[in-house]
Amino acid sequence: MPEVCDETGLRVDKWLWCARFFKTRSLAAAAVSGGKVHVNRERVKRSRLVRPGDVLEITVGFDAVTVEVLAIPGRRGPATEARLCYRESEASLARRERMREQRRLAALAAPQTEGRPDKRTRRELLRFHRSQGEEE
Repeated sequence: MPEVCDETGLRVDKWLWCARFFKTRSLAAAAVSGGKVHVNRERVKRSRLVRPGDVLEITVGFDAVTVEVLAIPGRRGPATEARLCYRESEASLARRERMREQRRLAALAAPQTEGRPDKRTRRELLRFHRSQGEEE
């Protein structure tokens, strides 16, 4: 069980950092200020206190995560402790898995190259692109 703080709440940026959603507290604060974090469906400032029972919607990169706060951590501990401080909703898990699969399939559909083109191939690509531009 994580070391739980005696306080009634914790700043949202600090909670996100302690729960290991962000690598640094300044990244967590920037995400909150940038509107990437909502508490109970409201955009908040980073000084907003998070309490057990609050629902957070967090956008990190391509992923959108919806979690319910279960505990207020007393420190930034290991990831196993951090996971005990929140519960991700079933809908959020399904959405993230679906998006992960879409990204994987998109990567498979993209043309595969063997590295950077050499000088001759670059010139051929330039000629091809120029000829395509003239036809339009």
